Amino acid sequence: MTNHSHDVTADVDVVVIGAGFAGLVAARELSQAGHDVLLVEARDRIGGRTWTDERLGHTLEMGANWVHWVQPHVWAEMTRYNREITRSPKAEEAYWHDADGNPVQGTLEEFMALISPGQQLLIDDVRSAMPRGPEPTVGEIQNLDALSIEDRMNQLGLDPAARAANDSVWTGHVNAPLSQVGLSSALRWVAATGGHWELMHEASATYRVVDGMRDFTAEIAKDVRGEIRLNTTVASITQTGAGAGTGAVITTTDGERITARRVISTLPVNAIAEIEFSPALPKVWQRQNAERVASRGTKVWMRAEGHVPRFFAYASQHDPLSVLKAEFYCTDERGDYTLLVGFGADHSKINLEDLADVQAAVNIFRPGLTITDVAAHDWMTDPLAQTTWMTHRPGQLTRDLVELQEPQGVLHFATTDNANLWGGFIDGAIESGLREARRVAAAL
Repeated sequence: MTNHSHDVTADVDVVVIGAGFAGLVAARELSQAGHDVLLVEARDRIGGRTWTDERLGHTLEMGANWVHWVQPHVWAEMTRYNREITRSPKAEEAYWHDADGNPVQGTLEEFMALISPGQQLLIDDVRSAMPRGPEPTVGEIQNLDALSIEDRMNQLGLDPAARAANDSVWTGHVNAPLSQVGLSSALRWVAATGGHWELMHEASATYRVVDGMRDFTAEIAKDVRGEIRLNTTVASITQTGAGAGTGAVITTTDGERITARRVISTLPVNAIAEIEFSPALPKVWQRQNAERVASRGTKVWMRAEGHVPRFFAYASQHDPLSVLKAEFYCTDERGDYTLLVGFGADHSKINLEDLADVQAAVNIFRPGLTITDVAAHDWMTDPLAQTTWMTHRPGQLTRDLVELQEPQGVLHFATTDNANLWGGFIDGAIESGLREARRVAAAL
């Protein structure tokens, strides 16, 4: 992998923009098929919305974290690169809020008994809504997609305690207020796990990649037979003709002009307007970019004094943090400490630079902890992301997904945001990279 600037125009078959999983896989597939590929990345690292970093005395995932063997694309890559998984620690204690917002301490089994009926009712019609996971717009979802998760919750008639607990669980999954997220997001993830919500829970937040996402993406990068150019921000993409066999000029913010026969953009929906396109982006991209996708949350790592019992805790969707888990036990010169990972539905509700603000957020649903340090990256304000993991607003999935996958002239779009099966996950990024690499290879 190289990391330097070039003053001369690079003429290549394909420019891939973005070195996350989608871009790395697309570049690997096309370069190994014999095409001349240039992969450009604005950051000083590969990985995109996956980012393994050294923080708080430990190796931590600042972005996407969990994988599972029911995710076929990611599991194939795990097998290819001999990656292993390790389980997040099982909780010894559980904390949640009752109907009046008061903290409750109990066991994992008690919490599961509380939420299970509501979890099943929420997705009970998944087999008619989305009969096949890889076709998330086919089925009764066409008539249901206007509903938010909150709309469906309102229909279930749960008692207040069960409703509060179920709300908190889904807030953790979708990283946004439930009124803003389409029921489609819940249904598609459960459809991807064969209709089993318990398996969906496990698939989305249980198993980590041993040695982290950094080493995983580095292995894929080794198989890219072309240049990976970091610190290279694309300013504009100008197509030089109206169809196949023409090309595009990619201009960087440094003024470099690169010509290519095809271009693959891997930018998320929310961030794609940072590049100037000529012709203009397809209307479907402009519309969804203007609306934004639903996810608007935060992820934060915290250092808590002492080795506290393994726990998970849920607060409400209206609190600064809605999910908290004990992940790692550590010891250093300051003594024993526990690393916690937390998620909130709205990144603007907590100031992660203010330790007192974070402590207050934790006190709401896991009292008795002393937070001494915080590490986080605000993906919502990151210009290259502007979102955490993609969840759709009501109506967006069935209205837009198929069209978001369509190329425009020589411009292709590969992102977990337009994947079919595990949209919003690493698996979806890989799926989209494979899909567009195949299309580009056929076009070339």
